[in-house]
Amino acid sequence: MDSRLDFDDAVLGGGLPPEAQQALAEAGAARGEPLQVMAALMRACALAPEHPAVLIAFYRHYFYSHRLRLARAVARKALVVGAGALGLPALWREVPDLALAGARDEPATRFYLWVLKGYAYLSLRMDDPVEARDALAKLRCLDPEDFVGAALLEAVRQRQGLEGDDDGPALPVFGAAAWARVAATASQGQGSLVHPPLRGTLQEGRRAPLRAAVRGRS
Repeated sequence: MDSRLDFDDAVLGGGLPPEAQQALAEAGAARGEPLQVMAALMRACALAPEHPAVLIAFYRHYFYSHRLRLARAVARKALVVGAGALGLPALWREVPDLALAGARDEPATRFYLWVLKGYAYLSLRMDDPVEARDALAKLRCLDPEDFVGAALLEAVRQRQGLEGDDDGPALPVFGAAAWARVAATASQGQGSLVHPPLRGTLQEGRRAPLRAAVRGRS
C-alpha cells in the first residue's frame, strides 16, 4: 500500500486487482470444496498477498475449517500488515500502551484492533491463556472506550478461570465502563489463568470476531 488512505480503501474492499477479486469470488462460490477454495485463495494471495480482503478470506477459511492454528498465523500476518499502515511496531507487544486515534471510525485502525481481538479470541480457543490475557490487556490500552467490544471477551476469559459459570463479570455496560467492570473483577482475584475447557461464547458454533472488521460495535 502506498499510503494510509490506500490502506483505508483496501480495508473497505478497494484496490484489489480484478483477477484477485475474481479468485476470492470463486473461493466463496466453492464453499464446501476445500481443494477448490484453497486453489482460489492461493491465486488471490499470489496477486495481492498483503491485501486485507485476501487476509480476511484466508482467516475465515481456516477458522470455519476449525484449523485454528493456521487462522491465528494469518491473524499474526494481518497484525504486521495493519501495523505498517498505522506506523506502529510490527510486533503487537511492542506497540505503545496508548489509545489509538480512529478506533471509532477509521478503517485502518479498526482493522488492526479487530485483528488483535481475533488473535486473542483464537488464543482462548487454543487454550493459550497467557497470550490471550496479554492481547486483551493491549486492547484495553489501545481501545479504552471499547469500540470493538473486547471487554466482553476479557469477561469471558476471566470466567474461564472460575470453578462456577455464574461468578464472572456481567457486562450490561459498554465503552470504558465495560473495561472498568472487568478490571474490578480481576482486582478481586477472579481473573486467574486457570482455564478449563472453554464454554459459553467460545463454543464451536460461535462466530469469529474478524467477520465485521470495520463496522459498528460487536
